[in-house]
Amino acid sequence: MADRRPLRDHPLYQLTLVRYLEFLREPEAMFWTFIFPILLTAGLGLAFRSKPPEIAKLGVLEGPRSEAVAAALAADARVDVARLDDSAAAQRLRTGKIAVLVVPGPEGTVTYRFDDTRPDARTARALTDDILQRAAGRADPVAVSEETVRERGSRYIDFLVPGLLGMNLMGTGIWGIGFAIVDQRRKKLLKRLVATPMSRAHYLMSFVLSRFGYLVLEVAILVGFGVLVFGVPLRGSLGTLALASVLAGLMFGGVGLLIASRAKTIEGASGLMNLAMVPMWVFSGVFFNAANFPQAIQPFVQALPLTAAVDALRATMLEGATLSQLAPEFGIMAAWMVGTFAVALRIFRWL
Repeated sequence: MADRRPLRDHPLYQLTLVRYLEFLREPEAMFWTFIFPILLTAGLGLAFRSKPPEIAKLGVLEGPRSEAVAAALAADARVDVARLDDSAAAQRLRTGKIAVLVVPGPEGTVTYRFDDTRPDARTARALTDDILQRAAGRADPVAVSEETVRERGSRYIDFLVPGLLGMNLMGTGIWGIGFAIVDQRRKKLLKRLVATPMSRAHYLMSFVLSRFGYLVLEVAILVGFGVLVFGVPLRGSLGTLALASVLAGLMFGGVGLLIASRAKTIEGASGLMNLAMVPMWVFSGVFFNAANFPQAIQPFVQALPLTAAVDALRATMLEGATLSQLAPEFGIMAAWMVGTFAVALRIFRWL
């Protein structure tokens, strides 16, 4: 027989309402959920904003031909040249204050001293050689021209915002839900709730449903900030972005429920959460492309929940991906969501 109780009297409704009220009464939770992601995005956005081409810092070792070499280099606006003696040159090269040290040799030769493990030093070395070769009269056999292209979507801030959104959805889903359950178990509140006409599924589902309200604000605030302040593109449909965000939020909510299903102390839950989240922070491509990791571990990387979430959000915002194109990522997120909630429901303990 169908349950004909008014909605306000249904256990799931009351439990979900309690989740909202608990959240609103905690200023710390409001800060970490809504304010901190904006501050992090603003800080990283300013640090990695679009800037003019960097000037290469060069040094020329004092010697018989140093003045001529330094003059040839200084004529190019792309470099900043300083003439240095032995000790100053060694100190600046060692501390990274210059990228390349040019050592003039006899009969028009030069030696380049630089750290080949530094990408900026390798670039500066190539630029330095090009300037000196042209100054010596080199003629290029192929005429070339340049067309610089700077489009939204290729900047680091464009790459970063979807990653931060995925990371924030993971943090609020796992920490927000997991800690709340463990704290209630620790305070013996679950022991009282088990005596009420409420099922285990209703209790756990209330945490998942309460994520919807927070999720809408999280996504709207962070994406809106990125689009309005830094001009991050939003090439996909809002519906696709919303679906990707909802799946990600529910998936991480399921992970949080699973972690909290047996933990009895805050310390134990914190350890389990860090165990789950730290690999995803490192491997899932939040701050750099996950494809940089060796091919041998790519199956592990691609199976991580945060990898699927970040890839789906990034593809939607930057590439305008459609639902069919996101099917693999959505499949991974759906599998994690269903699997974690099912296991959490089965092994959950009230005490």
